[in-house]
Amino acid sequence: MNADAATVTHDPALQQFLARVAGGLAVLQYRREPGRIVFLHTEVPEAARGHGIADQLARAGLEYAQVERLVVVPLCPFVAAYLKRHGVYQPLVDPKWRHHAGIPD
Repeated sequence: MNADAATVTHDPALQQFLARVAGGLAVLQYRREPGRIVFLHTEVPEAARGHGIADQLARAGLEYAQVERLVVVPLCPFVAAYLKRHGVYQPLVDPKWRHHAGIPD
């Protein structure tokens, strides 16, 4: 399996980004708050790990935040690590949470 084979969809009612993958469903859960989005948890089935699926979920969530002009709170350790590696999304992060994501002030 490669990451290109996964299609990420957004379910605003469930507050999740989803991808059907080998072994089930990969999910990025979030909580929408006024003016911000709190990324809570990323889960990828074991059979699909190591193929960039979590990266796709994080990118989709951050692209959504960017389009919607939402401030990002990266409670999810994976999203925080993704932000550290992808500087283009770092300006979205709530200043109070920059240190948590390992982003310099």
